[in-house]
Amino acid sequence: MSRPTMRFVPVKTAEQQAALMLAGIREQLIARRTQLSNTIRGYGAEFGVTAAKGLDKIEPLLAQIAQDENLPALARELFATEGREYARLQAELKAIDARLMAWHRANACSRRLAQIPGVGPIGATALVMKTPDPRAFASGRHFAAWLGLTPKDHSTAGKTRLGKITRAGDEVLRRLLVAGATAVIQQVRNGRGRPSPWLLAVLKRKPPKLAAVALANKIARIAWKLMTTGESYDGARMPGASAVAA
Repeated sequence: MSRPTMRFVPVKTAEQQAALMLAGIREQLIARRTQLSNTIRGYGAEFGVTAAKGLDKIEPLLAQIAQDENLPALARELFATEGREYARLQAELKAIDARLMAWHRANACSRRLAQIPGVGPIGATALVMKTPDPRAFASGRHFAAWLGLTPKDHSTAGKTRLGKITRAGDEVLRRLLVAGATAVIQQVRNGRGRPSPWLLAVLKRKPPKLAAVALANKIARIAWKLMTTGESYDGARMPGASAVAA
C-alpha cells in the first residue's frame, strides 16, 4: 500500500495457463530437435559424412549413412536410433503446431494481430497468451518497454544518453517480434512490397539489426493498440510498419 503506482501482474485463467503450456512445450521440442540434429551432424562429420545446413537435410543425411557400408555396423545402428528419435520429435512438433494453429483460428484477437506485418500466427498467439491484460499498460511505449525493446536511459545533467535495449521482460516475445521485423526488412531490401517512408528512413540511418529492433518496437506498440481497442490492422492508418506481408 506504500507503493500506490505499482502495477501487479494479472492472474491468468486456467485456459490461458494451458495455452502457455502448449507454447512452452513447443519451445522445448524445438530445442530438443535442434540439439539432436546437431548431434547427428557432429557424429556424421566424425565419419566424414556431411550435409548442407537446414533441417530438411537431416533425413537425407540419415538415409545416406544407413546405406554407407563403409561405416561400422554399430555406428549405423546408433544413427538409426537417433533417426527414430528425430522422426518422433518431428511428429510431435507437427501435432503441437496443429493444435496451436487451431487455438489461433479460434481466438479473434490472435487473428487480428496476425494481420500486422512481421507478426505471424506463432507471434500472435504468444502475444495473446503472455499478455492477459494489455490495459494494464498506460501506453504502447510502456508495453514495448515491458518487452525490453526500449534503450536504457543513462541521461544526466540534461544530457540525453541512451544505451542498448534493456532486454527486460519476456525473451520469447522479444525474439519473435525481432525475428518478424527482420523478415520484413529482408523483404524491403529485396525490393518487395510497399515499405513506409519511416522504415526507409530508419534503414538509411541505422544498420539492419538496429532497424529491426526499432521496427519490433513499432510492431509492439501497434499490437498493444489492437489488443486494447479491438480494432483490426489498417496499414493506411498505421504507417509506422511496412506494408509487406511477412
